[in-house]
Amino acid sequence: MRRLVIAAPGSGAGKTTVTLGLMAALKQRGYTVQGFKCGPDYIDPTYHTAVTGRPARNLDSWMMGSEAVKTVLTNGCQGADIAIIEGVMGLFDGKQPLSDEGSTAEIAVLTQSPVLLVVDCSGMARSAAAIVRGFQTFRPDVHIAGVFANRVGSEGHFRLVKAAIEQMCGIPVVGYLPKAEELTLPERHLGLVPSVERGELDSFFAELGKKVMRTIDWELLLSIAEAPAFGPSAPLIRPSRPYRARIAVAKDAAFHFYYPENLEMLSACGAELVYFSPLAGEPLPDRVNGLYIGGGFPEEFADQLARQTAVKQSIRAAIERGLPTLAECGGFMFLTEQLVATDDTAYEMAGVIPGRVVMKTKLAALGYREVHGRKGNVLLPEGEQARGHEFHYSVYEPRGEVPFAYETSGRKGTKPDGYLAHRLVAGYVHFHFASAPMMVERWLAECEKVTIHG
Repeated sequence: MRRLVIAAPGSGAGKTTVTLGLMAALKQRGYTVQGFKCGPDYIDPTYHTAVTGRPARNLDSWMMGSEAVKTVLTNGCQGADIAIIEGVMGLFDGKQPLSDEGSTAEIAVLTQSPVLLVVDCSGMARSAAAIVRGFQTFRPDVHIAGVFANRVGSEGHFRLVKAAIEQMCGIPVVGYLPKAEELTLPERHLGLVPSVERGELDSFFAELGKKVMRTIDWELLLSIAEAPAFGPSAPLIRPSRPYRARIAVAKDAAFHFYYPENLEMLSACGAELVYFSPLAGEPLPDRVNGLYIGGGFPEEFADQLARQTAVKQSIRAAIERGLPTLAECGGFMFLTEQLVATDDTAYEMAGVIPGRVVMKTKLAALGYREVHGRKGNVLLPEGEQARGHEFHYSVYEPRGEVPFAYETSGRKGTKPDGYLAHRLVAGYVHFHFASAPMMVERWLAECEKVTIHG
């Protein structure tokens, strides 16, 4: 099996541009490519999916654990010729500065995957070798198998960089991309992901793939991508019994942040997933006894969501009647009374959760969360733990006292968080079910107790 971790000394769009270019070029050469993303990011996998035509997956050693990482990698690679694993931030950046936990480096070691280090070579020649050499010696068990020179000024510049790195580091420089503003990945903003899903960047991907095709040594790249094979595919969850439940899943441009494994673990336990689009005016489906509203961009579609009166009424009535529901981030925002945009325009939301969310121009929260259950939480009871992350630009302003759903621990300490009522568990945290498989079975067991709604 061939697989390659695409990493860089630091964060930035360059690594993603090279990753997408390699994926596009490999596909143009007839290879079946499987994309992976290190860390909890939902955005980059949508690009991978758009380029490869296969659902991309996250590999997060902190949220999922080492064995689950290997399982997700093995399962995702079924039917693929090569796996391209895009790193997160810099190669050694993870949960905290004193260890490699949660970093791209840890994923590379866990999965025994060679690393292609993408180096921004603008304004340097021999100094690029010093950067590569430093990364080689920082952690010797991370196998940096080759280098890709990004943003070089010319083919001549590339040859200077290549000669220096290969002399001082003993590893090949397999290719390059020149500085080319027209081939820079467009800056990501909240409206871009739906554009990717509609295929509006297909021409960009095609041109990027052609560019990489002309400047890379394919035999060399494929040779350094050779990696040990893992065992056969295996499930992430082995339920204690089959469950009979129909779970409605909100999925559209406003709500589409779901880890594939979360949905697959529900299905593996016997759940039937029924998808619907609140944005398109589709009310809660008939004959369901559970609801999952994931994250996304409700703020980008607030006006449209506010007009979906029937949708909001159907969801509010079902939750208040006890429909077991998990609402994460964007879903949590949608269930409040109002969403207030940055221009102070207030949009009426579903009205299940007292209070409003207010959009900010700066990031309000970012980071991993250890989640501790509280009494009354049917998904994560007191004494149980799960892991997830937060990433949002809004803050919740409650109206009255909040019945908290759980406690979260992060870099800033531990605090009560979320909202709990009517068998609803809601909050800003995006859960990864692989961190707490029993959460899935508890949810489905609770669904079985409920009269089917619709």
